[in-house]
Order: sequence, then structure tokens, then C-alpha cells
Amino acid sequence: MRELILGGARSGKSRLAEKLAADSGLTVTYIATSQALDGEMSSRIRQHRERRPAEWELVEEPIELARVLRESARAERCLLVDCLTLWLTNLLMLEDDARLLAEREALLDGLSGLPGRIILVSNESGLGVVPMGELTRRYVDEAGWLHQAIAERCQRVVFTVAGLPMLLKGAPL
Repeated sequence: MRELILGGARSGKSRLAEKLAADSGLTVTYIATSQALDGEMSSRIRQHRERRPAEWELVEEPIELARVLRESARAERCLLVDCLTLWLTNLLMLEDDARLLAEREALLDGLSGLPGRIILVSNESGLGVVPMGELTRRYVDEAGWLHQAIAERCQRVVFTVAGLPMLLKGAPL
């Protein structure tokens, strides 16, 4: 089962993903893509850590997500990736278009063949005003294209608003 959970900042998407993972009855591996580059992000990371069950395995990988998924996926395991847009930001900040394309394609090509349950969390950032600045516009474009491609490969897609899940595709929660 492949699931994509989208939502804005503080929409409840991570909390929903964590609940689905916990309720799965599977061994859970949490794959964190963020990097503690400043105090605010360190605080967010700490909040996420405190909320997760102690028995969950943690893998921190900001760039090579496809590799980590391949290495970690098992039939009896639930992988929770939080989040795709931070992963995309990390790749964009490398300023290496070939690496971005290679990592994106590796993720998209490998996702369908992975065993077990995969829950992917991502920020929906394309609902507002077109941003000023080339890098910000590119980020919104790349995130939108990534979400479309991931949603095609997922059996369930959920959009969260104010902590409420809205089913876009697949079986009810």
C-alpha cells in the first residue's frame, strides 16, 4: 500500500501519518528528510521526535530517499517518510539539476515495487499566490509535479486541513 498525505503547514498531515503508521500493526521506520539548519528547524525536529513512539526506528536522510526506501522496505514494515517537500528543498539547494532529476526518477521508478506499507507526507504549497523569485517559483513547480507523479503511484491520497483528512483517492481511512 502506497499513501500520500498532503496538507499545508500545521494542517495535521504528520499527525495523521503517524496515527496510520501506529495503527498499521507493522514495525515502523520513520524516514526524516529534514536537516537542523537553524534553531527553529531544530525545535520542529524535537517536537516530532517527542511525539513518536520510542520503538520506531529512525533513519535521517536528506538526499538519497530512494536508496533508503529500497534498503528499508520489507513486507512486515511500514515506512513513514516526512517529508517530500523538505527532501525536494534539500535537492534544490544542491544546485545540481542532474542530481535532482536522478534522485526524483529513482524515487518514482522504485516506489511501486517496494514491499510493505509506504506513507509519504508532503506540504501542498501550490494553493496560493504565485511566489516572487525564481527559486521559489521553481520549488512550487517541482513540488506540484512531484505530487502529481507520486499520487499516480499511490493507492490512497489524502489532503488534510485543520486536522481533518479529506480523501482524494482510494479506500476510506
